[in-house]
Amino acid sequence: MEALDITEAAAAEAIEALEEFHLIDRANGAENLGELCAYGPWWRTVHPHMAAAHMAGAESRLRRRLFELNVRRDSLTALASIYATRPPEETETVEVVDLLDDVVTLIEQASAECRDEMLACQPGGGRPTEELEQAVARDTALLNRGVRMRTLYQHSARRHGPTQAYVERIAPAGAQVRTMTDLFGRMIAFDRRIAFVPHPQRRGGAVVVRSPAAVAFLCEAFDRAWDHGAPFSEPERTPVAVDDLRQGILRLLSRGLKDEVIARRLGISLRTCRKHIADLFQELNADSRFQAGYLAATRELLRGTPAIPE
Repeated sequence: MEALDITEAAAAEAIEALEEFHLIDRANGAENLGELCAYGPWWRTVHPHMAAAHMAGAESRLRRRLFELNVRRDSLTALASIYATRPPEETETVEVVDLLDDVVTLIEQASAECRDEMLACQPGGGRPTEELEQAVARDTALLNRGVRMRTLYQHSARRHGPTQAYVERIAPAGAQVRTMTDLFGRMIAFDRRIAFVPHPQRRGGAVVVRSPAAVAFLCEAFDRAWDHGAPFSEPERTPVAVDDLRQGILRLLSRGLKDEVIARRLGISLRTCRKHIADLFQELNADSRFQAGYLAATRELLRGTPAIPE
């Protein structure tokens, strides 16, 4: 090491690189070289032509492996076409997927095969930034193919910066986004043929629904909610969104739900929820949840709720 003026670590790294390219190998009989072997194994240089021959052998094995993989892929493709021709009663209509990676793969496949329409219902306020970044490329590709895209968020998503940025990027391409106070659940559907809903127990998992009747039911629920949604506008809080949010809080207050449950249902923070509740209590001059709900009903502040005679 001293003669080469390099450290032991640098020498080990160089040896590892040379061995990887088959430019050196262990000298035969190194174990019989006596005490010199105490300083480590003995190496000998290999002619580059010999090293290239080793690489050619590895390349040949790799090509053979790729050929085998292609044969298997072709066999699976042929099997898939046979699978698709099975009678309806034999076709799986519901598939439970536990792992998030598998769910993402299935959604990407359904997205790539989508030709007409994608529907998405995203409760819970703004989505994670990483998830939105991944969605931009996928959704843009869909829109560029002429696919109609409609997405529902809760009103609280209007104040979520990453969601605002996401909408600003996909809206010019033709995507439609609306918001509501409360949504019926998380769902994404492609061509009214396949739908994904959350796994009931495993976080990140999903249930893949292919039953025509079940998918039609989910898409009809989406259409009904869409008709009552407000178009996603600028980041500021629009009067429609604020009014709907307060209506939702009043309805849930009248049912006696706790602040935490109301915040989760409406996709807002607990702090924001409690601020709205305090403002409503002050405006209604109410001292309790029940009283706030009663006063709201008597004054016909709850849309769709008949007034209570005074």
